[in-house]
Amino acid sequence: MAKIIAISNQKGGVGKTTTAVNLSSCLAVLEKKVLLIDLDPQANATSSLGIENDIIENGIYQLFEKSCSTSDCINKTTIINLDIIPSHIDLVGIEIESIDLIDREHILMNAINKIEKEYDYIIIDCPPSLGLLTINALTTSNSVIIPIQCEYFALEGLGKLLNTIKSIQKIHNKNLSIEGLLLTMYDPRLKLSNQVIKEVKLHFNEMVFKTIIHRNVKLDEAPSYGENILDYDVSSTGANNYLNLARELILNNS
Repeated sequence: MAKIIAISNQKGGVGKTTTAVNLSSCLAVLEKKVLLIDLDPQANATSSLGIENDIIENGIYQLFEKSCSTSDCINKTTIINLDIIPSHIDLVGIEIESIDLIDREHILMNAINKIEKEYDYIIIDCPPSLGLLTINALTTSNSVIIPIQCEYFALEGLGKLLNTIKSIQKIHNKNLSIEGLLLTMYDPRLKLSNQVIKEVKLHFNEMVFKTIIHRNVKLDEAPSYGENILDYDVSSTGANNYLNLARELILNNS
């Protein structure tokens, strides 16, 4: 049975999609069977794996519409062991379209139940909001990874996200846990970066991943070429960081 992990933070620009794409890719390279679900209408995880929106016939929008089966929405990627359910800008209207559905918080969970035994890990890239799509992701997941950038206002909104997780635990998914807080965009030269790490570890010590994702130009460049960090530059700091994160995740779940 797959371990289902949502990657969520309603604050944009924290490395959420970068983490979803590269953690999925690294888990796949470490011989784990992985499904990446792009639940963000911006579809950046989809394009980061070289999949063009124009050629997608079935994806997450069709899954929520219930116009195709889960297995028909799964697309292969160029990476062995990594599949994706791609996203599309049309997904932005799904909250309004689903407003009258009685079981709207469980659409994703009901769909994933049918295929989860085929994978070791299912990674969900959540949109930068706490709306219906994120609630679906958290209701479906076993745990959540929360990326936090090592910059000013890093902890802004974290309390709200933790409260949302508590609400989901009470109402929809009592087994939801926090996999860990992931520090991203770390620059050891900056005093502020080091202060943020100190602050986060002070408040959330055991919840913080040992692996820290450093600020890295290659990580920023890779998506524009439709590549994950391993394909773009396997020798980069970013590739090393995400491989270490994948190993830490596997170890924590073994």
